[in-house]
Amino acid sequence: MQYTIQDINKKFKNSLNSIYSSSEIQQILFLVYEKVLSVTKIFILTNQNTLVDRDKYEHIDLILNQLLCNKPIQYILGETYFFDLKFEVNSSVLIPRPETEELVHWIIDVNRNKKVTILDMGTGSGCIAIALSKEIDKAQVYAVDISQEAIDVASKNAVNNNFKIEFIKFDILEDNPLLLPQNIDILVSNPPYIKNSERKIMKNNVLDYEPKLALFVNDEDPLIFYIKIAEIGKKILKKGGHLFFEINEKLAYEVKEMLEKKEYYNIEIKKDINNKNRMVRAILL
Repeated sequence: MQYTIQDINKKFKNSLNSIYSSSEIQQILFLVYEKVLSVTKIFILTNQNTLVDRDKYEHIDLILNQLLCNKPIQYILGETYFFDLKFEVNSSVLIPRPETEELVHWIIDVNRNKKVTILDMGTGSGCIAIALSKEIDKAQVYAVDISQEAIDVASKNAVNNNFKIEFIKFDILEDNPLLLPQNIDILVSNPPYIKNSERKIMKNNVLDYEPKLALFVNDEDPLIFYIKIAEIGKKILKKGGHLFFEINEKLAYEVKEMLEKKEYYNIEIKKDINNKNRMVRAILL
């Protein structure tokens, strides 16, 4: 039996409707078709009756079976997009999120056409560092992570996208800030910020597959990374340098208060497209 694109669409929607919304399923299908059939969204939308070769169908069916086990499509395909750039991803790094793109846009808006040095702390896939390298032409960009596996992924992504970034293995909580580049203009981080108590409201595709090291903090000390990074910033940022954080929406004002105590100024909380407090900027004077 041969299957059309329309047949596959129906099978995915019927199989995945208890896990994903209809819009999420549609986006997953676009990614699958691009990867397996090497076709565009426009082709898919206008050629629903196109027959799919048996070997291609079997590949797509294998992907569906993995999706039914809650494995994220990005890990199944081994890639995702961020700022219109392709990134390799695996279970050693977080899947880049739209909220993080908003943080990057904010940094770009403030620093476009400036000659700046940037340090991305907890780089993961390298998505923040690489996107900033792309959008701020004169930037010199460094990135650190505690995980060598993450650094390997990020380094490969930098090479694949033709950007030169210096990656450094560094433990935010333990290592000496003097090991880092000094006189930085911009320090940016999307550190772990999800409380352990919030696990119960999270989807299995995150809990079962994404690196817990990059996600969770103890409820008793949820700002542990923010506090340490703010302290590091006081040692490596230039006077007038900017600190940018992605944050847990429930901890926005706690982060702001902490930064005030650390003697940062002009602290601004910014909402994301969903009207949630998800970003903070502060200046070291």
